[in-house]
Amino acid sequence: MNIQLRGHHLLCLLGYRGKGYSDGFCANMTEIYERLRMEPQTMIEIVSGPDAICAAFPSDQPSHCQNRTVYHKDQEILARVGIRIGDSASWTEICEAVARQIVPSDINQICADCIWHPLGVCQEGVAHIRSDRTLRKLP
Repeated sequence: MNIQLRGHHLLCLLGYRGKGYSDGFCANMTEIYERLRMEPQTMIEIVSGPDAICAAFPSDQPSHCQNRTVYHKDQEILARVGIRIGDSASWTEICEAVARQIVPSDINQICADCIWHPLGVCQEGVAHIRSDRTLRKLP
């Protein structure tokens, strides 16, 4: 079964360390993350807008999934990585594309407005994928 992901979540997954907006959000994100870690040949379908990760965003918090700035971030990341909306590729192929096209310092420009940016986890995730090409075991 394919997993639908939007552009910026390709990088968010690399930086995911088990923290998120709510327990339900983390449970969903961890499930997706672990599937990709354990089954890297899982096919990813690139979508425009809310995806499998957005589906668990808590309803009691202001959602940013439909914000214009988020769509812009999706487009910028996909353009840099060379993937288009509607494309399908294995998680392994996506990690290879990210590793070739994104460096950790790119996160400072691409994701400067993200609340998770100050933690540095996405920069670490990009550095790791460039050297290892696999997702790390969660803490």
